[in-house]
Amino acid sequence: MSLASPLVDQFRRRITYLRLSVTDRCDLRCSYCMPERMTFLPRKDVLSLEELHKLSLGFIARGVTRLRLTGGEPLVRRDVIDLIAALGRKIGDGLEELTLTTNGTRLAEFADDLAAAGVRRINVSLDTLDRATFARITRRDSLPQVLEGLAAAKAAGIAVKLNTVALKGLNEQHIPEIVGWAHGQGFDATLIEVMPLGEVEEDRIDHYLPLPAVREALEQRWTLTPSGHRTGGPARYFDVAQTGGRIGFITPLTGNFCESCNRIRVTATGQLYACLGGSERVDLRAALRSADPDTALGAAFDSAMRIKPERHHFAIDRRGAAPALARHMSMTGG
Repeated sequence: MSLASPLVDQFRRRITYLRLSVTDRCDLRCSYCMPERMTFLPRKDVLSLEELHKLSLGFIARGVTRLRLTGGEPLVRRDVIDLIAALGRKIGDGLEELTLTTNGTRLAEFADDLAAAGVRRINVSLDTLDRATFARITRRDSLPQVLEGLAAAKAAGIAVKLNTVALKGLNEQHIPEIVGWAHGQGFDATLIEVMPLGEVEEDRIDHYLPLPAVREALEQRWTLTPSGHRTGGPARYFDVAQTGGRIGFITPLTGNFCESCNRIRVTATGQLYACLGGSERVDLRAALRSADPDTALGAAFDSAMRIKPERHHFAIDRRGAAPALARHMSMTGG
């Protein structure tokens, strides 16, 4: 198949959205994401910035129009701004949007550079505005840096969406506060169900909070009206009459959204995972480092379309259950 043909899977879903992890390293240790003593990849196993750029151009040639850089924490990768600037030059030339998911700890340093590179929208992971709770969840006392980074992004003209993982017994009482604060800042807010990816110290069932219950509680406080807003991702959005803002719900456990999936994920080592919740993968690093990388990449992309599953099968329904997959979210990004 031609390198320039669109990416369409066996269920006739066209793939236009790439989530590309530039590193598995992170400067936080969120308890639902990874263990405190996380073992990160050897740097020699990670794709170079040049390889990440070549890979991205290959996807753009095959019809990917949205590219989100993730981690780990993408802004801890040395010289990552050079990659972002190079990809930004493709906006309007095959690429419609270049975005980033970040924990915000380094946004104050990089917000202006991101805006200059063409990044107009970012997602920032923030589970609470309470400093003690933030430290409890992330195992780092970094909330002031995150708030400084959010202010810098706003000043740079970058649209912000807060991503908040709903956690029973940890931040469920803080959810209205963070949504209201986000809307007051002009940010969108999205709530996410915790996902069973990778071993962590705590049992996820202790903190799993189904979002239908959260939405019901929010509707006792505010009027939520379904919104036609779409970003290309899995969130379903509602307008909040009282705040004038928008709230999204990402429900990988209680409301499967796979029928409209337009996404694939690539790890920092070049492993293409056709589904966040699946083990099906294709080795793009081997293709990149082959004697004929263009031909090998084209074949690898085609293989990924053949193995992409119809849906994932997440569940958090019994104590002591193993995670759905051994790999942590920091491997494939959010």
